Amino acid sequence: MSLKIRLSRGGAKKRPFYRIVVADSRSPRDGRFIERIGSYNPMVAKDHPERVVLNTERAKHWLSVGATPSDRVSRFLAAADLAPARRIPNQTKKNQPGQKAQERLQEAEEAKKAAAEAAAAEAAAPAEEAPAEEAPAEEAPAEEAPAEEAAEEAKAE
Repeated sequence: MSLKIRLSRGGAKKRPFYRIVVADSRSPRDGRFIERIGSYNPMVAKDHPERVVLNTERAKHWLSVGATPSDRVSRFLAAADLAPARRIPNQTKKNQPGQKAQERLQEAEEAKKAAAEAAAAEAAAPAEEAPAEEAPAEEAPAEEAPAEEAAEEAKAE
């Protein structure tokens, strides 16, 4: 029989209250449990002492027997220094870009570095090697189109 230390929901609608229980992994979330070892009230402030109440002796016992805590309960146990914080592999942080996005960022950074190196090499080359091109003289104003001349003559008459 595999044991889990997990949360069992109680409380009213939109007013959750959880019990920290040791249960068989096959039993339903709010169903039969072996022992209640604490409680969690998410409705109170984070620094409130009654937010997480845990019987540390019983939690140590069940961990030594081989019960595995759920993700949330493992956080509570880590905060109480009863178990190391569990890190789930292959789970990225929500605010981190994915693998392809990271590859694109690396390629963009490499392109920027290459462009900067090329610009630095071009600036380092002596100016005498490349002859300075003269700017073309300004073009003379174009003559007025014949249609415009005809329109002006018609106004004059």
